[in-house]
Amino acid sequence: MSSRRRFIGTTAATAAALASGARPASAQQAPTQGPDVPPAIKALKSMKALAKPITVDERRGRIERARQLMKANKIDALMLNGGTSMEYFTGIRWGLSERMLAAIIPANGTAFLVTPKFEQERAMEQAHLGPLGTDAEVMAWEEHESPWALLAQGLKARGMATATVGAEETVRFVFADGTAHLPGITVVSGTPVTAGCRMVKDKHEQELMRLASRVTHMAYEAAWKSLKEGMTQDDFARLVSQAHRALGFDGGAGVQVGKFSALPHGSVTPQVVREGSILLIDGGCRVEGYQSDLSRTFVLGKPTQKMKDVFEIVHKAQETAVRTARPGLACEAVDAAARKIITDAGYGPDYKYFLHRVGHGMGMDGHEWPYLVRNNTLPLKPGMVFSDEPGIYIQGEFGVRLEDDMVITENGAELLTPQSPSLEQPFAALS
Repeated sequence: MSSRRRFIGTTAATAAALASGARPASAQQAPTQGPDVPPAIKALKSMKALAKPITVDERRGRIERARQLMKANKIDALMLNGGTSMEYFTGIRWGLSERMLAAIIPANGTAFLVTPKFEQERAMEQAHLGPLGTDAEVMAWEEHESPWALLAQGLKARGMATATVGAEETVRFVFADGTAHLPGITVVSGTPVTAGCRMVKDKHEQELMRLASRVTHMAYEAAWKSLKEGMTQDDFARLVSQAHRALGFDGGAGVQVGKFSALPHGSVTPQVVREGSILLIDGGCRVEGYQSDLSRTFVLGKPTQKMKDVFEIVHKAQETAVRTARPGLACEAVDAAARKIITDAGYGPDYKYFLHRVGHGMGMDGHEWPYLVRNNTLPLKPGMVFSDEPGIYIQGEFGVRLEDDMVITENGAELLTPQSPSLEQPFAALS
């Protein structure tokens, strides 16, 4: 469920950012004012005040929903480690390490934490500020002790000497395996609970994602207005990061130029923008933990006729996807509809030129359940949010991908930002 494409600041940072989701420090620290900052970026104003944080009461509601799903799936307790689901339910922001910190949310009874002893105060501070409240028990283990003994103790104290524990999908194997070896404990997938909650975004979540998409759209446009011949892909990536920061958020994009745009996730090969170069940019930002993911393809100067023809096919495929999506329709049907447009235009069969699925679920992770891909028969529901990102990639020549984020509505679907009009004018006005 982690994002696969994130913010590029230098060529050396490119590979790491694509693989890990990290934002390079150079991208975060790019100045937003000064003589070297382009006018289009200087003109941007912060939108930070528009972002309203998720409240403690909202997180309590999520925990109650999780408990309903636990009971429906015969799971006695949910196990969370550091990561997105931990933050989603508890508000606790915690990284992963070889030392286990686990939040255990029972279907019945109070939640508790198992934490390294030297982290106890920090864990208690975050737990008590969030929906777990001051009633949350924090059980601490010293370096030579077993965290699983405390986990078993906590379950037993809540009447679960024997229990089925659902491990969230990003829980490390070593932690899940240690739990599974406890007498009387069975470990199963917690995805029906975590994805069951997170797949459908409420009104507040949708507002945050809509704002994130608008911010990235505005940042991209300001960077595009500042594009000059002779820039490297890293130069342009820094403009995108500067623009995001001017708007009040950390964000950025991977940038691929010329033939490297035919690689969906790009190349670390140094690239220089020349007159007639096609550029494919892909990235986004976070707003109160919720992500955007937008791609734009454009040309410095005049595109070739082939480039324009391919753009129009991809544009039609993207439009077809959003027009097709509606509640009750299987996820795979959206991919099939967009893929048919591209195949019928001569860029087929199957994955020959359109190399990937048409979209992925989005939320606090850039890629999360569910996915718009063949064989996924899960019905769409109002409140689900996806990327809508068809593409055509012609190896050795160029690639075109258009990506906007899409929410499923009561009667259909809606893009959170307007489609790109053309290779020459890639940004439509925001309403």
